[in-house]
Amino acid sequence: MQLTHSEFGEQLRRWRRMRRMSQLDLALEAEISSRHLSFVETGRSRPSREMVLRLAETLDLPLRARNLMLVAAGLAPQFPERPLDDPALAPARRAIDLILKGHEPFPALAVDRHWNLVAANGAVAPFLAGVSPHLLAPPMNVLRLSLHPEGLAPRIVNLGEWKAHLVQRLRDQYAASGDPVLQGLAEELQAYPGGDGGHGGGDFGGIAVPLTLEADGGRLSFLSTTTMFGTPVEVTLSEIAIEAFFPADEETAAALRS
Repeated sequence: MQLTHSEFGEQLRRWRRMRRMSQLDLALEAEISSRHLSFVETGRSRPSREMVLRLAETLDLPLRARNLMLVAAGLAPQFPERPLDDPALAPARRAIDLILKGHEPFPALAVDRHWNLVAANGAVAPFLAGVSPHLLAPPMNVLRLSLHPEGLAPRIVNLGEWKAHLVQRLRDQYAASGDPVLQGLAEELQAYPGGDGGHGGGDFGGIAVPLTLEADGGRLSFLSTTTMFGTPVEVTLSEIAIEAFFPADEETAAALRS
């Protein structure tokens, strides 16, 4: 039988390279024979649904990528994908709103897989004063708004440090998801002017990068955390992230509470 290169095999090889796994390593971790995996990659054998999902789990692929792998293998997608305003996701949307509201008076927001704003609490709005209207038009990308010279960038004290942090996060996310939109966004942000120079954001022993802003009432400093849904079985929910900002010093906490 002549060997053919299937779309599934090409996707599988691409993900192996991104995860820096050899064919043998993947076969061992997925507990399948390397010979069978070779046949699957070259198109000589057609993988079963169980095989595709086992390989995807071993490669730690996001749900969207798992669906694409199944389709490439000629199988139906496993995980549903609905818009966030779908009635079936109403409980999840309520949970997001409750989390954001509960974080006040500190800012928090929810974003999709491309860092477009999904929702925000009332503490975010004051920080948008003076931002160019075109950056606020939907879909509002919060990373673009943060680093654009007509966005928050002129008010970020430690712009170089914060910019490097965000660009690296995007590159890490691209490595995990293979999403070219994230790679393009990282390149766009890296090309923005500014961001060369001192930190000015405080010393947290290398475990966190603060965001330090000049505000009307003085300097505000924040640390951020990212929250994802723990065990999602739906593509849209698996890609929602909640970014919660906490005061990095007592002065910031007092200013926001007042």
